[in-house]
Amino acid sequence: MNGLKGKNILITGGAGGIGKATALRFLEEGARVFILDRDEEALHSVETELNGIQAAVKADVSIREDLDRAFEELDTKWRALDVLINNAGISIRKPFLEIMEEEWKKVMEINLNGVFFTAQKAAERMKIQGKGVILNMGSTNALTGYPYYASYNAAKAGVVELTRSMALELAPGIRVNAVCPGFILTPMQEAEYTQEMIRDFSAKVPLRRLGKPEEVAALFAFLASDDAAYITGQTFVIDGGELAGGLASR
Repeated sequence: MNGLKGKNILITGGAGGIGKATALRFLEEGARVFILDRDEEALHSVETELNGIQAAVKADVSIREDLDRAFEELDTKWRALDVLINNAGISIRKPFLEIMEEEWKKVMEINLNGVFFTAQKAAERMKIQGKGVILNMGSTNALTGYPYYASYNAAKAGVVELTRSMALELAPGIRVNAVCPGFILTPMQEAEYTQEMIRDFSAKVPLRRLGKPEEVAALFAFLASDDAAYITGQTFVIDGGELAGGLASR
């Protein structure tokens, strides 16, 4: 991709799944990568596995003190932040009537509040330098109804609308887009789905398989690059054709 070599990239939730795949992709593009994650063990693992990571910092995006500390560390390492991949998120699969208040709050604090406050801190720095790219992690759950994911669906829908608002307010210097994956086989999904569920999901996707984290990482790389210089305020679905036929909610 054009214009990624030497760029400073911050990835939240960067120690596993799509975040880890995205870190690897940007390293392959010649970028400098700084990752945040609340899983300390996974952070140590990814630092060892991915040569070239500039920093791997333990931080929970739902805790303001963690974010403040992480951005202070980023500021000491880099003079500028070029790209934020706002990826950190959790999922709780539960019937609507059984979702507890603490569970609702936890999902909102990480998936929506965490996206908002991380983006805000990144945008403050990008405004000073007059340019930057923010890519927020949405989901096909933001765009159509799914049973058993009311909290997750609501948070991701909020991320999509937040992305549009940010794009309008932060233009022309800062571009903001959302990426909305469908069924991507990540550790989070593997923890929630049985093998039978995975087979069922694969069968209803037109491409007859689940997506791969590296395929989402490739989309992030394109949107962060100069090749996407005229793209902002948009929502990009990567779902193997899932939404095209209204298959998601079945």
